[in-house]
Amino acid sequence: MKQSSQQRVKEHYQTLRKLGPEALWNLEVPAFNAAPPEERIQNVSVIRAVGVVFSEAGSSAQKAAALVWLRELVHDPEEKVRRYAMAALPKLGSGEAEETQLLSLASKSSGPRETQFLAKTLERIGGRETLKVAHAASLSPLGLDAQKLEANIARRQGKGGISLSQPLSPFEGLRLKLECRTGLEPILLEELAQTHRLKNLLRVVHSKRGGIELAPQRPFSLQELHVLRCFSHGLFVLGELPPLPRQGASLPCEAIASLIASELAAHIFTSLSDGPIRYRLEFPSRRADAALVEEITSRVFKRKPFLLNDSREAPWEVQIHESSQGVSVELHPKLRPDPRFAYRRGDVPAASHPPLAAALARIAGLGAFKDERIWDPFCGSGLELAESILSGHVSEVFGTDLSPEAIAVCRENLHSVLTGAPGKPGLHLKDCDFREGPKMVGAKELTLMITNPPLGKRVPVADLRVLLAGLFTVAERVLRPGGRLVLVNPLDRLPHGGRLRLALRQRVDVGFAHLHVEKYILD
Repeated sequence: MKQSSQQRVKEHYQTLRKLGPEALWNLEVPAFNAAPPEERIQNVSVIRAVGVVFSEAGSSAQKAAALVWLRELVHDPEEKVRRYAMAALPKLGSGEAEETQLLSLASKSSGPRETQFLAKTLERIGGRETLKVAHAASLSPLGLDAQKLEANIARRQGKGGISLSQPLSPFEGLRLKLECRTGLEPILLEELAQTHRLKNLLRVVHSKRGGIELAPQRPFSLQELHVLRCFSHGLFVLGELPPLPRQGASLPCEAIASLIASELAAHIFTSLSDGPIRYRLEFPSRRADAALVEEITSRVFKRKPFLLNDSREAPWEVQIHESSQGVSVELHPKLRPDPRFAYRRGDVPAASHPPLAAALARIAGLGAFKDERIWDPFCGSGLELAESILSGHVSEVFGTDLSPEAIAVCRENLHSVLTGAPGKPGLHLKDCDFREGPKMVGAKELTLMITNPPLGKRVPVADLRVLLAGLFTVAERVLRPGGRLVLVNPLDRLPHGGRLRLALRQRVDVGFAHLHVEKYILD
């Protein structure tokens, strides 16, 4: 009977979930309010649905009205109704009024279950008044987590962020890791070696699969580091621990907490944070439960109370990586949006990963011709073209795509790039099949074709071999001698015959598979 009742509540919620805010508020809420107590208990899904649907699609006025309703329900005679109302409150941006209402219930709880719900809700929406209760733990049965409340207060002061311009000094003992797509390591190393402003700043410690590790040789800022465009994420290595005895074994929580709360970590946190320091704990190698996160972060909080664990939009991320070599604890400044690709105004399905687009532009070797005329036959959101423009020496840009929506996004992104790009190359975009591209390009030959073509994963392709064969045929028609074709090739076979000579072939992780990045030169 209990199971069937729970199933009925679940199915009722799924039905309500499909309704809009107006239908819920004008039909379901009045019916719930007018129902007798027993029927209200059976229809508590209405409360849950209001919290979720209004948080996702409700207007400010609708959310405000729903909050008033929920504040009334936390005083309902029925304990189940009160619990559901408590759970729904945080979804609607609750503030001081809701906090006051909930604190007034602390001494009126009907039992441990309601007390637990009350504590969880206060930990999500509580502020300074709730923190006072937490510090007076002997006077309260709630057992509140002071760290979560401190994080709430910090978040309300502003989300905080990461300083790009602040120099990190002293720098001795710092270790940097630049992560990249597997296969792009040599491209990233080349970019680092050829970036003159970073000369004598970073020493390469070693290169391994998926990135390179660096040791700074002088004070530096993240802004300096982000002149490099081919890496995905930059991290600070806080330390390594011995390998676990077996896969899935318990992590050494005390040792991990010691690294997160170390003086080295505190130096990085405090030097580069704008506002209160909030971080999120991530475990890329395992599925971590709440108990593991709490065990580590509570130990950190005891050592360094200004380091606040917060899963909601924290500007820092602490990653715990496990491998056969050991457990690595790394600190990731989450820069949102990535300042290197701030020109992106829109996106399309199956768009290129920005650092991969940057790597393709670097492989192309822009500047081989004084005035580069470039074309992306499958331009999508235009990232390969944008990165090529930013490399300089481009006089004319062409882009084609079957999707008018993609062309609109591409145009918006490229206009954004051209605002700060060297020179003002001509821009020609058209929604058409790439085989019609030569008509748009005209009689003057191209110096570069650069593209990440549809690979048949998210954008259906009838026959990849026919598509790629057509691409190579068109390239021979429109490229001038010495012109280049740079692409991600989803096929293992190379084109036979013709005048395109393979100059580079590198296997790269493109997200869902390892494919070849190739460069051809027209003889």
